[in-house]
Amino acid sequence: MKIALGSDHGGYELKEIIKEHLTNKGHEILDCGTDSAQSVDYPEYGFKVGETIINKQVDLGIVVCGTGIGISIAANKVRGIRAALCTNSYMAKMAREHNNANILALGARVIGRGLALDIVDTFISTSFSGWRHTRRVDQIAEFEGFSH
Repeated sequence: MKIALGSDHGGYELKEIIKEHLTNKGHEILDCGTDSAQSVDYPEYGFKVGETIINKQVDLGIVVCGTGIGISIAANKVRGIRAALCTNSYMAKMAREHNNANILALGARVIGRGLALDIVDTFISTSFSGWRHTRRVDQIAEFEGFSH
């Protein structure tokens, strides 16, 4: 599987751990940055990972910042992205199975390394179940937003 990774400075160390873990499992990784723990703005990296999915360069994405919140909000601004912030493996399983999430968001300051890798493995090994969930995912994709 081809997976895009992206993080800000707060998520850099965990992103590197995830990259090594997935590479060792035979996955192809597209690293969208950042390349150090020097302070950067997370939206840039959430957008980059989202765009790689929309452009069909990768199958799935993983984004990491301190809490996972900001970078998941940024990734979700890319039309067609369904980024899910997960803090346990059950959430990761449901994000894929029921919501067809295409980006996993993690908070490096919220979860430890072992749990993060378990969440990653669950996310990438779970498929969308389809069935009644397809209708709901389609409703999200078709929504154009409220006008004021």
